[in-house]
Amino acid sequence: MQNPPLMIFAAGFGTRMGSITQTTPKPLIRVAGRALIDHALAVARGAGIARIAVNLHHLGAQIEDHLAGQDVTLIWEKPHILETGGGLKAALPQLGEGPVLLLNSDAIWTGENPLLQLLAQWDGAKMDALLLLAKGERAFGHRGGGDFALAADGRISWAKGTDAPVYLGAQMINPRVVRDFPETVFSLVKIWDHLIPQGRAYGILHRGAWCDVGTPQGIKIAEGLLDV
Repeated sequence: MQNPPLMIFAAGFGTRMGSITQTTPKPLIRVAGRALIDHALAVARGAGIARIAVNLHHLGAQIEDHLAGQDVTLIWEKPHILETGGGLKAALPQLGEGPVLLLNSDAIWTGENPLLQLLAQWDGAKMDALLLLAKGERAFGHRGGGDFALAADGRISWAKGTDAPVYLGAQMINPRVVRDFPETVFSLVKIWDHLIPQGRAYGILHRGAWCDVGTPQGIKIAEGLLDV
């Protein structure tokens, strides 16, 4: 079966970056001499993903220019930003009917390709969402505790604390659960809230390290992770 499409989230304001993102969208911030969006696209290409969509809003024209000539579908969110769930819902006509991979653009990865890990573990018969997680010692640049408890069978539930795995901004999802959601502007957290009690939300641990590049300090941490 051909690999499913991927949506890369690149519409956010990047407020944690402070003054940097007043003039530069976060996906174009450079880590080790390369824009974050290019790091994300390298992950996608490394997983053999052929269909890629990128959503745009804040300073989106700069990202549009940066991606000119690449085989990427650009989806503008106008006049308002739609958050992750609303952005995916608006993009579904471009992504098709089957499962969709999702990837935040503000992270650096080491180790096994995160999208290949999700593809290898996806089971649509029992899952509507499969989230990539990591223990705290493998999640760099992350503030606060973890997000989920991971059961022996792979199901997730909400949990907090230093021992709880962290969500890494990569997942695979059944688009039906987003298409049927009644709101237009919403976070995917609301979808997880719906799926967890049904036992349809799963998680797996990333075999590698990850850095959240959400702050200026995160840039330095990510470059250290890449040993630049």
